[in-house]
Amino acid sequence: MPNSRTTAHAGQNRRHPSATRSDPNPRHVRDAEVRIDAAAPGVDLAPIWASMGYDEINYTYRPDGKKLLNSIGEFSPQPFHVRPHYMFCSGSGWGQPHWGNGNVYHEDADGNPFYDFTLLDETYDAITGAGHHVLVELGFTPKDLVPEKAVFPVLSSPTVYSAYEQGLWSFPPKDYGKWAGLCAATAAHVLERYGAEEVSTWVWELWNEPDIFYWRGTPQQYYDLYTVTVEAIRGVLPDARVGGPSVTGGDDGVEFLRGFLKHCKATGTPLDYVSFHTKGSAFTPWRTYGPIGAPAPVQESPSAVKMLFEVDRLLAVMDEFPEYAALPALIDECDAGVPAHHSAYDNPNFRFQNTEYYPVFQAKLMKKLLDLSAAHSDNIEQATTWSFYFEGERYFEGTRSWTTQGGIEKPLMNAYRLFAKLGQRRLPAVSDRAFPIDDLSGREYGMPEEVDALASIADDGTVTALVWRHGDDQYAQDPEPTAAVLAFTGLAAGSYTATEYRIDADHSNAHTVWEALGSPQDPDADALKAIHARQGLETVGEARTVTAEGGALRYETALPLPSVSLVVLEPR
Repeated sequence: MPNSRTTAHAGQNRRHPSATRSDPNPRHVRDAEVRIDAAAPGVDLAPIWASMGYDEINYTYRPDGKKLLNSIGEFSPQPFHVRPHYMFCSGSGWGQPHWGNGNVYHEDADGNPFYDFTLLDETYDAITGAGHHVLVELGFTPKDLVPEKAVFPVLSSPTVYSAYEQGLWSFPPKDYGKWAGLCAATAAHVLERYGAEEVSTWVWELWNEPDIFYWRGTPQQYYDLYTVTVEAIRGVLPDARVGGPSVTGGDDGVEFLRGFLKHCKATGTPLDYVSFHTKGSAFTPWRTYGPIGAPAPVQESPSAVKMLFEVDRLLAVMDEFPEYAALPALIDECDAGVPAHHSAYDNPNFRFQNTEYYPVFQAKLMKKLLDLSAAHSDNIEQATTWSFYFEGERYFEGTRSWTTQGGIEKPLMNAYRLFAKLGQRRLPAVSDRAFPIDDLSGREYGMPEEVDALASIADDGTVTALVWRHGDDQYAQDPEPTAAVLAFTGLAAGSYTATEYRIDADHSNAHTVWEALGSPQDPDADALKAIHARQGLETVGEARTVTAEGGALRYETALPLPSVSLVVLEPR
């Protein structure tokens, strides 16, 4: 992949764009054909989307948190791995955006450790009770393990807690032995509570993004703590999957990952997977502090190209180490923008998190990540959406979340319903209007508009094609739909029942219904009924019988901008 792995080739001023600028002259796709070979051997379709995470660990066991976890568990054939932040932070169990605490570690007056698993039990009970598994993020430093000399200045204010909440938790623990004891005690506790069969599915990870402000120590201090942590977890769970270092996709993350892999190689420290993150945009400014309803000062959008660029670089670092190149890669924060708790009221560019743009972006991203994985060692295992829900939101606040006020499902959730309907084997799907991933150099306007597809076949012969029309520019508009043809060959049955599920402005979209009702912040019962009625997956027309002649079938559809359809062909 030329020109994709170093920032020297990443665009203007040797920098990769932090977000996509709105293109004043967008190129629209007027027609497209996707060729799908249903008779091809295919390859296993890795469900990389079956993973989620969030900062607000204490929201997990709230009623709306449990409801959301159960809703996902009901439609997904794969359990999700769920990764909350702040499990070891000290606190009262009170959660707020971008903060939480499991409050596990304590010391008595003589400095002897003891543990309280009350909040962690509630958290993991909610996750496993919904049929999911835990990605245990071992972080961060409990108050009693903060180094005495750690300093984090805080202005006295009733709107903040203290220096601990503001940043002392991000210093390396003062006693690595006590930290090891905490990790071992946690492993022993969950083994007893949830049993060996369940805990064998869990993933264990040290810290989060230690190449930035989450870690206020040196890289070597992290590397050494990783070795201590693996020994502690494996001492209780010999077969535990342990890894890291969950770095960001920036230049510092690349160097941190390289140093981490060198450390593991030199010391022989076990490493079961490699984790890292990518974000599609950092809007400028993040917060506008403008009047409610004011337009964005600069129209910006997420960049799928930026995300693929970062993932490609980090996979390339793994490729430098033959012993680690083929390890599973967990992109356990894989998001269109940061931070999750900023909303359309902070910066209107975050509005995309309410609209049909976002689920289509996710469909496109997952397919491109699978392509990128195949270009390396075919080892991307998870692409985690850092999304959950937020207490106290207004309706359609615009945060990165699955649901909004009142438990109303946002269009994003329907993307994951579409993923859940894909089959077990991936089929070749070649579009004549797809954006290739062989040049991921900096692009001011992000990924241009395309039509592309991800196709699959199930064990019962059902063929599915996820096809979309999308460009990174959320402000691009086109009143004309694209005429798209899915040209299937190699179909085994003579006839099929064809169903087309769709997400666009007029389908599977509670947000546009809410807007049509005047964007009420106190909707009455009739308005809520109308909104809830449109929040799930909807079809384009009715299911119908289609005939394959000589194994061939041409399926035609019209794709607005943006939109995604899942065409399902069930043998009759």
